[in-house]
This record gives sequence, C-alpha cells and structure tokens, in this order.
Amino acid sequence: MKNLTSQDLRQLFLKFFEEKGHKIIPSASLVPENDPSVLFTTAGMHPLVPYLLGEKHPAGTRLTDVQKCVRTGDIDEVGDASHCTFFEMLGNWSLGDYFKEEMIAFSFEFLTSEKYLGIPVEKLAVSVFEGDNDAPRDELSASCWQKAGIPKDRIFYLPKKNNWWIAGNTGPCGPDTEMFIDRGTPKCSENCSPACDCGKYLEIWNDVFMEYERHADGTYTKLKQKNVDTGMGLERTLSILNGVPTVYDTDVFEGAKQEIERLTGKKYGESEDVTKAFRIILDHVRTATFMLGDPKGVKPSNVDQGYVLRRLIRRAVRYGKQIGLESGSLSLIATKYIEKYQDVYSELVENKQVIIDELNKEEEKFSKTLVDGLKEFNKVITYLKGDVFPGKTAFRLFDTFGFPIEITTELALEKGFVVDKQGYDDAYKAHQEKSHAGSEQKFKGGLAESNETTQRLHTATHLLNSALKIVLNNPNVNQRGSNITVERLRFDFSFDRKLTPEELKQVEDLVNEAISKNIEVKMEEMPIEQAKAQGAVGVFDNKYGSVVKVYTIEGYSKEICGGPHAKTTGELKQFKIVKEEASSAGVRRIKAIIIDK
Repeated sequence: MKNLTSQDLRQLFLKFFEEKGHKIIPSASLVPENDPSVLFTTAGMHPLVPYLLGEKHPAGTRLTDVQKCVRTGDIDEVGDASHCTFFEMLGNWSLGDYFKEEMIAFSFEFLTSEKYLGIPVEKLAVSVFEGDNDAPRDELSASCWQKAGIPKDRIFYLPKKNNWWIAGNTGPCGPDTEMFIDRGTPKCSENCSPACDCGKYLEIWNDVFMEYERHADGTYTKLKQKNVDTGMGLERTLSILNGVPTVYDTDVFEGAKQEIERLTGKKYGESEDVTKAFRIILDHVRTATFMLGDPKGVKPSNVDQGYVLRRLIRRAVRYGKQIGLESGSLSLIATKYIEKYQDVYSELVENKQVIIDELNKEEEKFSKTLVDGLKEFNKVITYLKGDVFPGKTAFRLFDTFGFPIEITTELALEKGFVVDKQGYDDAYKAHQEKSHAGSEQKFKGGLAESNETTQRLHTATHLLNSALKIVLNNPNVNQRGSNITVERLRFDFSFDRKLTPEELKQVEDLVNEAISKNIEVKMEEMPIEQAKAQGAVGVFDNKYGSVVKVYTIEGYSKEICGGPHAKTTGELKQFKIVKEEASSAGVRRIKAIIIDK
C-alpha cells in the first residue's frame, strides 16, 4: 500500500475518475440547498438527489468530487480512534450511465493497481446484499468481484442493515457492496465477517447501486434510471494506507495537534485522558472552522445548524480546560486548519476573520455560562436532602449550562453528595431518543421528496426573491437561506429591518401577478460566465460547476438553481405570506404557503 498525504489522495482519486470520463464537480455547501431533510450535508449524494431521481445534471452522467460532510449523531463518540464530525468524502456517480459491472471493475482497479492505492488483493474482503422481500440477492455483484480477482471465501452476503444504503427514511436507495481491509488478526469466531465488531475488517469504500425509491409507507418502487453512488472517507482511508492506528494520526490533524501541544505543554498520547481531550478539540475545532467558513456561513445559535456549532465549540472549550488550554486558543488552532486546507477550500481563507471572531466570541460567552452554571449548582445544593444529587438535575446542568457530568460529580463530592449516575444516564438517553426521533422527521420533503407541492414552492422562492428586490428597491436584498417542506416555504434574505404590512402586501401581490400570467418556467444550461453576463441571480462561490442550470420566469426572475420546479407559474395557484420575522442580525425571514383555489 502507498503512503499518501491527504492532498495526494484527493488528487489521485479525482484523476482516476476523470480518466474514466467523469467530470470533476466542486464540493457543495455543508448546509443543504433547499432541503429541510437534514441540518448538514451528511453524504456526497445529498446535493445530487434531484439528479438521482432523474433530473439532468449540467455536467453530464459521470461525476466525481470531494464533498465536505458533517455527521453529528455521534458527537459523544468523538474521542475514540475513528469518529469525526467533519470529514471529506471521495465520491463518484453514474446517473443512469454504467452500473454494477463497470463500477466494481473501477473499484478493484483503484484499490489494487500500483498506479493508484496498490493494496494487495489478499488484504481485501467485500460484502454484498443477501436479499430479502424488497430486493433480490445480489449475485451479480458477487460474480463481478470473483471475476475481478476476489476469492469466493472473501465475499460475504450480509442483510439490509449492513448492505443497503438510504439517507433517512425515504428517497433513492439500493443495495451496496462494501470493501474492507483484512487487518490480519485472527477470526473472532467461525462466523467472523465484516458485520462483526471484532476489528478484523475495516471498511474502506462503499458502492451503492441506487435503483429503488423508498416511500413513506415503507414500499419500494424502481427508479426511472439506475444510478451508482460511491463514498470513500478520506481520513479513514489515509489511516489505513499509512498504517497509523487512528484518523488523528494522519497529516490533516498534524499542524493543529502541534499547536495544542505548544499551547498546553502537554503531549498527545501521554495519557488516555489527555489523548481523548486532544481528539475532541482537534475534531470539534476543525468542524467549527468549516461551518463558520462555509459559503452559507453557519453562526452559533440555539437552533438547527447554529445549535450544533455552539455545542461543538463549547465541548471543545470544556475539554480544553482539562488540559490547560487558555481562553482564545480555539481561534489559534483554527488558523492551523485554515493553513492546511487553504489550497483546497479557498472559502476558509476568505472567511478567516469571521472564523476567528466567532470562535473568540463564543468562548467568551461560554465563560459566562460556566459562571451561571455554578450559581445554579449552588442553588440546587441548598434544597437537597440526603446525600444524593438527582440525575435529572445533573443532566439539566449539562443540557442548559454545558456542565459535563464529570464536573458535576466532582462538585457534588466536594459538598458531600453522590450523583445519581443512573438517573443522569436515563435522562440523557431519553433526550437522545427524542433528538433522534426529530432527526428522522427531518428527512421529509425538500429535494429528497420531489413532488408537485415542493416543485411549486421552489418556483415561488424565485418569484419571492425578485419581488423583494423590487418592492424594497434594493438590489442588495439577496437570499441567505431557504427551507422547503410539503407544507410551506421558509425564505431568509439580507435586510436590516422589519417589513411593513404594506410592503408585505406589495410583495405578495407581485408574486400573485406573475402567477396569474401563467408564464413558462424556462430552464437553460450554460457556462457560469454566460449566466453572470445575463444577470442571473446566484451567490457565485465555488459551489457551482463550470456549467449551471438557469431558470427564467420572463419579466420577473432569472436564477441559478438545482432544485425541482413547476413548468408554469400558473401551477402555483395562489401565494400567501403567513409570517415575517428576524432570522439573525441583518437577515429577515418570510414563511409562505401555496393555496389551491
């Protein structure tokens, strides 16, 4: 196997697929475009859902990229050898082009060829879908692997929980085949397989064969085209190739790790507690850096993406205190990440001051929160009887003030109390179950559930954007975010005051005027420079490829967009604004609905 740097691996992957006829597309934002199904882009396929469902992509049917991703379901797992909240996903797609035979041949070549990763065939094992009532056993993938050179005893048939991929509960999905490195350790049992947690097999790549769509009632139908969606985690692959024990031993973390050592005087690896604190700080500051530096600019807040960002920053601060990290240190660590990624993600350099300022402000705020939390702790103590500190109260200190259970336990012991750890765990588990239930509900509507209603609402945002510029007589009124469900649209725009009732009525009337004219919604594909020259509305950052889709509503709107749209404005029937409010500093929010007359 080759020893590669992160930049080597990115370039090698993209070059391989470019030579196979794929167009390189830029990474999309960490905040999904017009998709309320998830808070963050959690996989390379999220920005491509419309195209997996059949829309034509401007760059063609063969695509490849390195996508920035954030997954926050395992925040509490960060600190072990492999979990990260931010990661880069190397991916390629076939949109109704090639399928299993070609993709498996591509995968085998990239993994084993000396020109690429050079992994010995005897170190590889693969899994394929064993079949169930929803889809047949994947004998074709198994035979393709055998033909490529994987022995039959290294091909494992596994159930849906192991070899089926879907993002959320509904949308494009299908069986997958996963590739693993056999680490050479003994089998844990006669039934040892990649489904085990014994550590013998470590996943390196995943090829998803998307030929189904799962509906809300649990049924599956065939997609109108067969797609391939693959994902190879950059950090994990680097750790495997370079023979290091964890992702935190790869070059992406090296500069930041050295900075923490300089700031604290401690050494990574000197003890289990210090190592865990280092990893949490390394991960959380990197994720916060990318969130703050994103073209859509996530800021700390108490809701949605901002809440996740705030939690990450504060958790990094808490663990920083344990190893002697002074206030103001997170921005210094972030600077090391900006330097590391500056040639790959230019937005980090462009937004460097924003990143530094926001990290410093949030650290300062949390210092006050810690003080408030101590006051609350001391207040609770005065009312307690006996020697048990209630678990629910300990969890409330964690959830409201960011107090880790370790601090509460230590403070309680000093006052002669023992924390009810089981009660804390129960409260924590109940909170997680509630959060997970909410997350599951989020994967509804938006691009993942493209239907007539969401198409109409996507089109309405274009008319709304245009109407706001006209009514407010301000060309600098621009979209700052959009969230669409089957019930309503939510549109954030740059403006520094509340709109008057008269202005809202004028905006609404202007949109409905366009609807009444039943204007055709025209879509053209063109080079981005041509779109700019024609005055198309769009935030011209690196999220766009060289060719873009431009939707024109003659006389009203010309906008770059990748979402689904109505064919004519008349399909929208009637537009109604239901609320206008502040979203954040300098940003207003409108919620609106479509009424069927």
